[in-house]
This record gives sequence, structure tokens and C-alpha cells, in this order.
Amino acid sequence: MPMIDLTMPSGTFTGDSKAELMETLTRTLLKWEGAKPGNKAAESIAWTFLHESALVTVAGRPTQQPRYRVVVGVPQGTLDGDAKAGLVAEVTEQILRAEMNGQAPAPEDSFRVWVIINEITDGNWGGGGRIFRLTDILTFAGAGEKEIERRMALLRQSAV
Repeated sequence: MPMIDLTMPSGTFTGDSKAELMETLTRTLLKWEGAKPGNKAAESIAWTFLHESALVTVAGRPTQQPRYRVVVGVPQGTLDGDAKAGLVAEVTEQILRAEMNGQAPAPEDSFRVWVIINEITDGNWGGGGRIFRLTDILTFAGAGEKEIERRMALLRQSAV
């Protein structure tokens, strides 16, 4: 049940490029969560929200170049440290490449993208009028018993 909230200045992208970017970001998050490409169950619970802001400032002043804030919500125990680092790097690159029509961004451009990962504590993710625990989500997404146990071990480690 991952969620992505992308906030950016209004008018940064056209309608089609917005949808393409959100699809790309969704695929990336699902990949780092360990979902197999084309997993329809996992895709059905991966939601994205695009927020276009009329004013984005740095130190209270309008900026010359767009700034992006990506807030990712994932169940606790879904991402280990390597997955978090990979997700942040890949999302940053994808947003900047979309802005630059596929061209490689300069290294300093990466500081215009902030990615915040919120791990939702197990037992605090609700949908359909009920609570979904990590085991519920993994089972729904078609994870096998071995993968569920691996993720539960990550959950136990993150709770310490």
C-alpha cells in the first residue's frame, strides 16, 4: 500500500508528462519494495497524488528553478537502508530527467528534490474500513511465505 505525494510548482509539467512521471515514480517505488513488474495486486494499492503549488519558496523568496518534495508512505519494514537509498536516488533522477526532457541533470540539481520516506507503523495503515498489517499487505500482493518472513524480520528490527 505505498503512497506517493509529489508537490511541485504549478505549470512545471504538461498533463501527459505529469501522468508519465507519476507512473514512473510508482513503478520505481514498487520495484524498491520488492514487487515484481506487472504485479496487478501491488499496483492496485499503489496510489499517487500530485500537488501543484502556486508558490514555492526558498528562504521565503520565489525560486528561479523548480523545487520538488516527494513524500513516500510505506508500511514499516518494507524498505531496508539500501532500498531507501536506492529509492531516493532513483526518484530524484527521474524527476529531474522529466523536467529536463530526458537530459542528464547536473549534480547540483539533485538538491532541488527532497524525498521524505514515512514508514507507517505496523497496525496504523487503514483502508476499506479496517486495519491492514504488513502480513495482510504482503499476502494481498502475492508474497510467498519466505518473503513474508524476511519482511517481518525487518519489521522486528525496525521496531527495536
